[in-house]
Amino acid sequence: MNRRRTSPRVKDASAARLRVLRLRDFRWFFTGQTLSTFGDYLALPAVSIAVLDRTGSASDIGLVLGARSVPIVVFMLLGGVIADWLPRDRVMIGADLARLTGQGATAILLLGGHSQVWQLMCLQVVNGTASAMFTPAVSGLVQQTTPPELRQAANALRGMSQSATMVAGPLVSTLLILSVGSAWAIAADAATFGLSAACLSRLRLSDSRGPREVLHLVRDLREGWSELTARTWAWSLILAASVSNMLSTTFTVLGPVVSERYLAGGASAWGVVLTAFGAGAVTGGVVALNVRPNRPLRFAVLVGALFALPSLVMSQASSVVPIAAGAFLGGVGLMVFDPLWETVLQREVPATALSKVSAYEWFGSYLGQPLGLMFAGPVSAHLGLRGTLLAAGLANLTVSLAPLAVRDVREYSAAPDPAKE
Repeated sequence: MNRRRTSPRVKDASAARLRVLRLRDFRWFFTGQTLSTFGDYLALPAVSIAVLDRTGSASDIGLVLGARSVPIVVFMLLGGVIADWLPRDRVMIGADLARLTGQGATAILLLGGHSQVWQLMCLQVVNGTASAMFTPAVSGLVQQTTPPELRQAANALRGMSQSATMVAGPLVSTLLILSVGSAWAIAADAATFGLSAACLSRLRLSDSRGPREVLHLVRDLREGWSELTARTWAWSLILAASVSNMLSTTFTVLGPVVSERYLAGGASAWGVVLTAFGAGAVTGGVVALNVRPNRPLRFAVLVGALFALPSLVMSQASSVVPIAAGAFLGGVGLMVFDPLWETVLQREVPATALSKVSAYEWFGSYLGQPLGLMFAGPVSAHLGLRGTLLAAGLANLTVSLAPLAVRDVREYSAAPDPAKE
């Protein structure tokens, strides 16, 4: 009788995942990140629906969401320098406490029933500024809490966790919106930042970066820029990601409006679409954990192009099922790309410069988002909701595949390099 055997590659990946969870500091970091990310995906549909209920305007949704993105762009590079200068866990705890305050105040305003768009924008500026301090430290903290041979497993596990929260967050948010209102979903997001800070406070890290001089912003930014521009594969992918993320915000802004006006279920339909995206991201995380492509960047770009599908499908479909299917495939593409990219970055960039390079990565990735968020509504007034989604989706597909024209992206090899390991 023939018996199906588990692939050695799958066994190795599963074993690596279990080994990395045995690391105490990574386990606390991972737990805090999971809780915090769950809150982020809980709040995203809630903020959009709260603004839509308040004003009925797609442009106002873009303004509020854009108010968070602008300070991320402005302060991300500073956050990277700070994360390479101060203990990263302390930087992240401070950022979590600031986000707890900002989102808590947002929930209180909405519960009071007298919130204005400008007030919500100001509080999202607080949230975005804290995120700019927090985000560049993440990649460096993964490097500090894991040995080189377990980093792809750690990144893939983080990706799977993020994917799971992409499913659970919108699902729970939809239930809260329909039962008690969007403000309570945002209040729950605030609570997750407090829990994340508590988990990070449990870390006991020995900092191997050596003594650091007094913060020298220009010098440190120049160092990070030199490390980035020395790697063609890195800056070309970041450039493509910046434009792709700008175009994908069209789906974020117009998606709830299309759902409210044209899909059965309204807000609940948008929750289903976001949940499907999260389910696709879970699937993509499983793929990323179990694959070891010889050309990881080429593979990541090809699969990552699926990220353009949600806008393309929503521009043509009139029911939630095909839109959810497109969102599912978009989630697969995003979460296959991210862990492979993070692993290459952590492998190739020295620990002393990783947060600064990561800051340029996030700065580039977020650079176009405020423009996309703020202009999606006005553009749709001229092209229509579906016309804007179609144009953005086609452009996103083209931009996502463009890095394949770069030789270093196509030919980067994952062959082990003992000198770096």
